[in-house]
Amino acid sequence: MLLADVATTSREIAATSSRTEKSALLAALFRETAPEEAPLVVTYLAGRLPQRRTGLGWSTLKDRPPPAASPALTVQEVDAALDRISALAGKGAGSERKRLAGELMAAATEEEQRFLFGLITGEVRQGALDAAAVEGLAEAAGAPAADVRRAVMLGGSLGAVAEALLGGGTGALAAFRLDVGRPVLPMLAQTAKDVDEALDRLGPCAVEEKLDGIRVQVHRDGDEVRVFTRTLDEITGRLPEVVDAARELTAERAILDGEVIALDREGRPRQFQDIAGRVGSRLDVAGAQDRLPLFPVFFDLLSVDGRDLLDLSVRERGAELVRVAPEPRRVRRVTVEDPDDPEQRAAAREFAALTLERGHEGVVVKALDSAYSAGRRGASWLKVKPVHTLDLVVLAAEWGHGRRTGTLSNLHLGARRPDGSFAMLGKTFKGLTDALLAWQTGRLRELAVAEEPWGVRVRPELVVEIAFDGVQRSSRYPEGVTLRFARVVRYREDKSASEADTVATVKALGGGRD
Repeated sequence: MLLADVATTSREIAATSSRTEKSALLAALFRETAPEEAPLVVTYLAGRLPQRRTGLGWSTLKDRPPPAASPALTVQEVDAALDRISALAGKGAGSERKRLAGELMAAATEEEQRFLFGLITGEVRQGALDAAAVEGLAEAAGAPAADVRRAVMLGGSLGAVAEALLGGGTGALAAFRLDVGRPVLPMLAQTAKDVDEALDRLGPCAVEEKLDGIRVQVHRDGDEVRVFTRTLDEITGRLPEVVDAARELTAERAILDGEVIALDREGRPRQFQDIAGRVGSRLDVAGAQDRLPLFPVFFDLLSVDGRDLLDLSVRERGAELVRVAPEPRRVRRVTVEDPDDPEQRAAAREFAALTLERGHEGVVVKALDSAYSAGRRGASWLKVKPVHTLDLVVLAAEWGHGRRTGTLSNLHLGARRPDGSFAMLGKTFKGLTDALLAWQTGRLRELAVAEEPWGVRVRPELVVEIAFDGVQRSSRYPEGVTLRFARVVRYREDKSASEADTVATVKALGGGRD
């Protein structure tokens, strides 16, 4: 497929707000897509690159050669060129990277050049495409949209499903099922301001501890155990404690969702940064285990002994987890059958208060009748934390002054809009240690798409957890809201920008205009 076809479709999608029209445009493109090209086409339309980091930035690409007169560049040729560029390292890599980028741009038409520039710098903006792409793919292949949606949920990749469906027809969807050894994206929670609001929104529910650790998905098949992160990276070798815990199950085959935490001598949870440092270490695992032993806790069971539990309710999955996992390996929880009962409501509040006293960060409230929606931030799970925090995306950063001169300090913070773009909510330079300042300066320079006298604009990729005291109205910012006393808690490189909190979530916390 020519890159021009993808670029044209991207432009046409950006020009319409109609989801139906977006789906129709995507269906037309998918009908002309060869199966082996599908993963690339889907990735490019989403504004991403398989290479993730190419070493190319705004400064390298700003001076473009004259465009080609007519389209001839294929998506596979683009992918091969970016593979060569991303593999460059060592002396002379910068000049060779610039030369190869110039060759790629010279082979592209003017519209293709614009699309490539946006793709490489992370500036493709055409609205949220996930739902429309599923519907377009289903229409192109003559498959039920619900079946395609479920295959994507279980396969974790729209591109992989597109390749199988376009190559093998609707029967190929059966291959995308929940299998031990193949991870699925985790279900995520929305936010509620307190336990009472969560109970009012959900009805009968379970209230669970919210642990501040590393989310893991654990697959056991007999003695073989594999451990995956929330982004589906395998980290089995770094977590022998999780492997041992999985082998404690009474089930021979299982998929579990849980959290890895660390405890101090008094049994209180250690800081997230300590856990992240231990999990991130690839060397001397045995030594790291001695210095900081980890403690895995499970809160959900997705499959057991060949049975897929995704469509079962929280109540049913919880009962299965009790059956197969020993009590120390299960998250603490209380069940609220009737939220209108004052005693049950008081018990839920007391459980949340005791959870905080134990040093955990809050609770997650889950509707008892809800299924497990892999890869979605479902309305049937609500997290409640006493200190307001949001996961926001860094949009730009300003140069510091005084002792911070020479570092990128003041962060411009953005929340996700429904169309996939980001709305700026405010700025902060608070909460930054010297070490964090140095790290973020280097990282933001890597993500820079434009340099300004005051700082840099960056690709919206880096997620930062921000604590704040409240939300207030502000005419300075596009959505009419800003954060009061915002401060940096930590960077969340384990999260993608698509997992950042939304403008709607921010407004629900108060202060926003309707």
